[in-house]
Amino acid sequence: MEAVLERPTLQEQKVASESLFSFTAAIEKKSSDKVKIKIQESGEFITVPKKALELLSLILYNMAEGKAISLVPSDSEVTTQQAADMLNVSRPHIVKLLEQGAIPFKKVGSHRRILLEDLLKYEVEQKERRKENLQFLAEQAQDLNLGYE
Repeated sequence: MEAVLERPTLQEQKVASESLFSFTAAIEKKSSDKVKIKIQESGEFITVPKKALELLSLILYNMAEGKAISLVPSDSEVTTQQAADMLNVSRPHIVKLLEQGAIPFKKVGSHRRILLEDLLKYEVEQKERRKENLQFLAEQAQDLNLGYE
């Protein structure tokens, strides 16, 4: 199951932007793990988990910036093409990473499937590794007095 919201219109961006600050402030005031909200049109009260409202806040934030949004359950599986799109690399590069064992996967027939959780874990590990390597290079440049201040 995946919900994809298209890019918001300018009117939707404006409404999201106007409501974001108040919405976020209201959520932060609540200390309970569930929140009762009122649907103004029908007058109904609905109890929802606070985490759902935090997610809605994130959606509003992205809408206000004009970004499209995708909601995907964490136990979802992605194709090699979807994984490549998420990491901004080519599909053959993803296949190579899978075959090297860098990212766990399973085969469904002849197709490879990657758990979204494993893909996101790999992405975080790569970002951390790049950060460490960049720090090492910066320290090395300082030690060798290469003129970077």
